[in-house]
Amino acid sequence: MQEKTLAELAEYVGGRVCGDPDIAIKSASTLGRAGEGDISFLANIKYEKQLRTTKASAVIVGKETASTPVPLLVAEDPYYAFMQIMVLLHGHRKHKKVGISPQSSISDTAKVGADCHIHDFVTIDDDAKIGDGCIFYPGVYIGQGVQIGNDNIIYPNVTIYDGCQIGNRAIINANSTIGEDGFGYASHKGMHHKIPQTGTVIIEDDVEIGACCGVERGTLGDTVIGQGSKLGDLVTVGHGTKIGAHSLLVAQVGIAGSTTLGHHCVVGGQVGIVGHINIGNNVTIAAQAGVINNISDGKVVLGAPAIEVNQGKRAYSMIEYLPEMRQSIRRLENQIEQIISAIEEPQEPAEQDVES
Repeated sequence: MQEKTLAELAEYVGGRVCGDPDIAIKSASTLGRAGEGDISFLANIKYEKQLRTTKASAVIVGKETASTPVPLLVAEDPYYAFMQIMVLLHGHRKHKKVGISPQSSISDTAKVGADCHIHDFVTIDDDAKIGDGCIFYPGVYIGQGVQIGNDNIIYPNVTIYDGCQIGNRAIINANSTIGEDGFGYASHKGMHHKIPQTGTVIIEDDVEIGACCGVERGTLGDTVIGQGSKLGDLVTVGHGTKIGAHSLLVAQVGIAGSTTLGHHCVVGGQVGIVGHINIGNNVTIAAQAGVINNISDGKVVLGAPAIEVNQGKRAYSMIEYLPEMRQSIRRLENQIEQIISAIEEPQEPAEQDVES
């Protein structure tokens, strides 16, 4: 952990200081938890009132705020600046350099690049090619013919099936499986017959995959995770699905086979997406949505079935009133029945005066 002055941090992120530039910053924290020597950030205006009460030594903001007792670092993108400062002060996880463990099992026909660190009980199968600077934690299995680029980190008990391709600087977290057979069966006379899955999985550069994910190989084509995309824990990507660049899939998302997801999409937790549909670029899907139709570029959808966000908010806001509405409808139906009965009821003829 390093110590920097506020002026040094501002120069590092391309911002400017409002207040004491020489104040010492040792760490980073939230507005509510920060103390002396900490720097925090304000990215959401609803937390602005905490600027008056925070114990932080400095706060990163997007614009200068009047009457603030704490020194400010003004940056164009406060959250991005906070990330840069976090990396500078704390750094990312350090990985122990172990070289190639004698308790690993590496095929004679496999190729391992320079400066790789292969932990105990890693298995690398025939004809696999591993680039430079990779780190494989215990229990990793790399299948036959797998190709892995440079500077990848693969955490314990990850399995990468035969023929898969991993780019550079990917991170695959513990217990995930890449390239398992897709969920493809032909049902005939009550029995489900397995279809061979002849495609593979391609993971492009700078992808991160969370823990316990499953990325299925394609039946005929490849399953592709685009450059810079990030998958949370327990995400399932079906066979032949293609995810565009720089998309974010939060935990427990499930995408069925042969679906295409565009670039820069955000998919909330527990979203389910059916197969064989196309989702455009820059689409946002709210948590727990059920997507059953194509979605065009730039749309924001929610609900199950997923519909456009403004329509969905109106529709789902009515749910709590449905019991009351049902009672009102029943009362109206009863009143209408009474009116109809009164109209249809035969009338007694009026008595006429008879002259004597």
